[in-house]
Amino acid sequence: MDPAVPISPPPGAAEDPVERIEGSLEAGVLFFCDHAANALPQAYGTLGLTKKQLDSHIAYDIGAAWITRHLAGIFGAPALLSRFSRLLIDPNRGADDPTLVMRLSDGHIVPGNARIAAGEIEYRRTHYWQPYRAAIAATIAEMLNHGSPPAVVSIHTFTPSWKMRPRPWEVGILWDSDPRFAKPLIAALVKDGFCVGDNEPYDGALRGDTLDEEVTRLGLAGLLIEIRQDRVGTKEEAAAFAERLGRLLRPVLACPELHCRAFFPSRTGRHV
Repeated sequence: MDPAVPISPPPGAAEDPVERIEGSLEAGVLFFCDHAANALPQAYGTLGLTKKQLDSHIAYDIGAAWITRHLAGIFGAPALLSRFSRLLIDPNRGADDPTLVMRLSDGHIVPGNARIAAGEIEYRRTHYWQPYRAAIAATIAEMLNHGSPPAVVSIHTFTPSWKMRPRPWEVGILWDSDPRFAKPLIAALVKDGFCVGDNEPYDGALRGDTLDEEVTRLGLAGLLIEIRQDRVGTKEEAAAFAERLGRLLRPVLACPELHCRAFFPSRTGRHV
């Protein structure tokens, strides 16, 4: 088979694309992890990539799944994690985003995506991207039905350097225009000694991303936490980091204003 032309698995053959961690629907917080896994469905092989490439940051966010699971345990909260690599389809991109299926990632050509057809993109969107998004939406709806609106935290990690330039931030807080969650958490992280990026190393206003579509649009307090990968490269390091982060999150999450709906004009240009 030509690795540049993936063949869709037969209907029903795909593994469950979502890892669900049970937690109290009244926990007041929901965690999710868009880039938790580097796994690919069997029918796609390796998309023409090497094991080294699939074990690198181009395939998933190293350490992010460990942190997400640990935080869910600390707070007794629900969590949702993707079970497929971002190279198959990126659950943190809008449905029509041109980078939804990456043909080139950090200088690496992805052979299995290079000549992908529109029908194949739609298949992946239907069988992987959409179930993940739907699981988040359903969990939020359940939590809203059981109590006050939850705050929502998306966990990601980033490489220590990009294009040969070191990244100084240990943690980045990405947010759109709702300051209720971001501002106090940034202050707490700085006070605790972290080098913090405010909308660094990326901007938190991305139209159609998971937070924009599933959280901000509903008026919920949410943000994306980016953690530098050299701080969380092992399971033990990730657990220690999650413990420290959890200690700082707890008093912020106790603020009543995080548990009511409020709508702020989005910097993405999206209208609520």
